[in-house]
Amino acid sequence: MGTFYVENFGCRATQADGASIDRQLRDSGLARVGSPKDAKLVVLNTCTVTAAADHDARAAIRRLQRENPGCKIVVTGCYAQRAPEEVAALPGVDWVIGNSHKGQLAEIIAAAGVSTQIADDECDAHGQPSSPGFVRLASLVNGGPGQPSRANEQPLIFVSDIFAHTELLAAPVFDGSNERTRPNLKVQDGCDNRCSFCVIPYVRGQSRSLKLDRVIAEVDQLVGAGYREVVISGINLGRWGRDLEGGLTFENLVRAILDRTAVEKLRISSVEPMDWSDELIDLVAHSPRIAKHAHVPMQSGSDSVLRRMHRKYRPWHYRDKIENIHRVMPNAAIGADVMVGFPVETDAEFEETRRMIAELPFTYLHVFTYSARPGTPAAEIRTQVPVTIARDRNRILRDLIASKKLAFMRSFVGKTVEAITLSTGGRSREVGDATENRYSDALTDNYLKLRLQGSLEANRWVEAEVEAVVDGELVACLFNSRSPAVPPLSSDREVVCFANS
Repeated sequence: MGTFYVENFGCRATQADGASIDRQLRDSGLARVGSPKDAKLVVLNTCTVTAAADHDARAAIRRLQRENPGCKIVVTGCYAQRAPEEVAALPGVDWVIGNSHKGQLAEIIAAAGVSTQIADDECDAHGQPSSPGFVRLASLVNGGPGQPSRANEQPLIFVSDIFAHTELLAAPVFDGSNERTRPNLKVQDGCDNRCSFCVIPYVRGQSRSLKLDRVIAEVDQLVGAGYREVVISGINLGRWGRDLEGGLTFENLVRAILDRTAVEKLRISSVEPMDWSDELIDLVAHSPRIAKHAHVPMQSGSDSVLRRMHRKYRPWHYRDKIENIHRVMPNAAIGADVMVGFPVETDAEFEETRRMIAELPFTYLHVFTYSARPGTPAAEIRTQVPVTIARDRNRILRDLIASKKLAFMRSFVGKTVEAITLSTGGRSREVGDATENRYSDALTDNYLKLRLQGSLEANRWVEAEVEAVVDGELVACLFNSRSPAVPPLSSDREVVCFANS
């Protein structure tokens, strides 16, 4: 049997796309392996949100050439969609398949393995392969009889206008062969905003939503497979439903998942500030089945910078949203994306951002240094911030949020938290010349890493008393745990503490 490996780069939406590609390839008769070194086919599912993301993809291709020179390499995702010729020029690449054709990846590779010239009657109206009559992918990757040599041939490119595509690539992420306990389900793709720095709309296309009944079916499958916490994500998640009939909103989706499925915990991924309605805030705050976690992209605390970015809110609007969330959920994790070094950003404008971050109850940040993306309006602005200055600003914000996060974690010492275990069997940690006792990793409802004494099974709810903060993690004594088959915790806890040593 042929073997494959999918390597994902970038955001949760890309991870979800990778799960769908994985399913396509397995359905085509291939077997997944645990390392790209062992695979006959490697799919690099790329990001292109920054120049560094492009660099990471190119570095991965070079690494594959060194470590597994005989493998077939497919480059797909956002970098492949944005710059297909650039990617195709990289040594070792066999196929470049953009987001426009990602849903047909397995068929394309199989068809290309039969002939580099696909007959017109074997293609649909868009010029992409149709499924009947194509050789199974397993035959290609195994190097079956009659396979033509690809040596000295140019990589095959499958990329078309992303705005002409209305489908949404989605697949359940559950898989009994791994221990992932928090599957990610992409329910929305694309973006109708046009932020001046962002290339994503041009590589992901228009906003489109997974239909409600399909979302419910996917969540039901995840619950049936034993998963207890499900993360819903999208490129512009809060816009879910705007393209569907019936005037559906994101709040309708969240309520439907709670009402129509048995998922024990729903975690909401990033939602833009203008989509954090009072209804959504109230829903997250008062439902015990929704994780107390709000990720609200900020980008800048300066009004003038936000205007140059073409963002649709002002700093005072953003501040109101964060303060409202914190008021009704004082223990919630609140995070944001922040960009530094945007073109023309002055010291005074950066200080506005720094001051807003210092004043608001953030518990973590994703801080990015601006990276010019070809074809975006911001890339055409002549006054670019020197890289050294942008990096200094990045460091200042990272130091600031590190102190805020530490204070937030320390506020839970002596308190009881709920968490889900992330791995089975526990592990040990080297401390100088000594080795700590085994411990298990978990994640709290409010998005903090938790280290529990002893070895526990993955995918179990636990209640634990926090004893200390060590190396950026909470260290806790276990109060109570339950297996996946046991109903939710009651108010009566049986104390089952592990001895500390």
